[in-house]
Amino acid sequence: MVTLPKTNELGFFEIRLESIGGLGANLAGKMLAEAGVMGVGLNGVSFSSYGSEKKGSPVKAHIRFCAPDARIRDTSPVERPHVIGIFHENLSRTVNVISGMREDTIVLVNSKKPPSVLKDQLKLKSGTLAVVDATGISLEENNRVNMAMLGALFRLCPFLDPEFMKGVVRKSLEKKYPGAVQPALNTFDRGYKEVKFQTFELAPGDSMPAFVRMDTPVLGYETQPIGGLITNPGNSVLKDLSISRAGRLPHFADDKCIHCAACDNVCPDFCFVWEELPDKKGRPQMFLQGIDYQYCKGCLKCVQACPTDALSAELEEDGYADGRRVAHRFNYVV
Repeated sequence: MVTLPKTNELGFFEIRLESIGGLGANLAGKMLAEAGVMGVGLNGVSFSSYGSEKKGSPVKAHIRFCAPDARIRDTSPVERPHVIGIFHENLSRTVNVISGMREDTIVLVNSKKPPSVLKDQLKLKSGTLAVVDATGISLEENNRVNMAMLGALFRLCPFLDPEFMKGVVRKSLEKKYPGAVQPALNTFDRGYKEVKFQTFELAPGDSMPAFVRMDTPVLGYETQPIGGLITNPGNSVLKDLSISRAGRLPHFADDKCIHCAACDNVCPDFCFVWEELPDKKGRPQMFLQGIDYQYCKGCLKCVQACPTDALSAELEEDGYADGRRVAHRFNYVV
């Protein structure tokens, strides 16, 4: 009988996936649960929590496993996970992705950065950091980020059978999308093999952050604002949509631009920076100066709309420096 490596006081092994809409964390959670229940005979459950159903909005997937002779009667969000999977490293800018982690929690991050750099970025005090370049693998294999992350998660959960998961992938794709089977399997294998680990011990005299429930503070008749006022209104100026990008972004070549505004007409987030300047005849005209990457979520609709190839889809490292220079010229935050 399969035994879980560790459990909490209720007998559960818990996983939480931190992601954004469009990267497939919800599906990855369901496939993890299926591999535990159907593959090795554990009891398990998977469910997700999210706001609006659109690309770029925060998503959390929750997975619980327990022994076959036990029952899961708890469907509350996973707040004290044994494994955390972070599908986009920039989520740490706006979300406390390591909330509730234990001293021995394993944190998997989709990133190219070394664990020592990610430790400071995540403000992690102790635990094991597992790093895999899921975005790079998915672009090279022409597949999805969630398949590479799924492979790495199977490496972190040795009680799950990766061969069972490969069988599930084959069955789900081979009838309708036979050409997608091998890229998916290659992506899964590379995620499994290319994940790297580094463990950090808690510094002497230091302690893990106190656990704070996700629903704290609870607003009730004694604590809510008078009249139900919204004390923290939303503001798009503070939005950072860079967490929505999946590896590519539009690169602007100003020498090819004819300032037709076709890109601005299809951009859903007003990323393009314009300035009114005189044309060759001295008449005022709006000229495109660049892209503010704080608001760009990498949908690439502008690249498809551009009639002169002034916009092209580039890997994020290749196009970001030019965009940041333009954005700084106009005092935009990136």
